[in-house]
Amino acid sequence: MILKAFKQKSNQKYVNKLLAARKSAVNSNKVKTIAVLLNAKEYIDFEMFKSFFKVLNLSSPKHKIVAFTTDDKLDHNQWDTYYSPKDFGWKGKINNSDLQDFIDESYDVLISYYKEETLQLNLITAASKANLKVGLSRNDERLYDLIINVKPKEIQTFKREFKKYLTILNKL
Repeated sequence: MILKAFKQKSNQKYVNKLLAARKSAVNSNKVKTIAVLLNAKEYIDFEMFKSFFKVLNLSSPKHKIVAFTTDDKLDHNQWDTYYSPKDFGWKGKINNSDLQDFIDESYDVLISYYKEETLQLNLITAASKANLKVGLSRNDERLYDLIINVKPKEIQTFKREFKKYLTILNKL
C-alpha cells in the first residue's frame, strides 16, 4: 500500500515535469488525425466518436480510440487499445508497447474525454505528442490547449462545441 502511494507520487512528479516543460504552440494545419482518450468508467461509446469523425469529413485510418479501465471483466475488444493501472511503472514509465506507440504518435488533435481526475489519464495526456489537446476537465488546465467544460454524458453538446472551435481555429 505504501509502495503504491510512492509510485503515484513518482508518476505525479513526472506529469508535473512534462507540463512544466510543455510549450503550447498549436500549428495552423488542418486536422487529419484525431486520437481519443476515454475513461471506461465515465463513457464507453466509442462508435459515437467514429461516426462523429465521419460527420467532420475526417476519414484517416490513423484515428485511434484508447480506453482506460480498472475493471478486467469489461469487453476490451471494442477499443483500439485499452490499458489499466498495471501498464504504468515508476517515474512515468509505460509498460505497454501499444500505449507507448499511442503516446509517440503525433496526432493533430487529442481529445481527453474524461472528467474524473485520474493520474494515468493525465500522464498519457501530458506525454502525448498531439498538436492540439482538448479536454473536459478543469482540474489541471495545464494539460489542455482547449477545455470544453461539459459532462461526459453530454456528448451532443461536446460535438457541437468541438466542431465550432475547430471551425473558429480554421482547423476543418
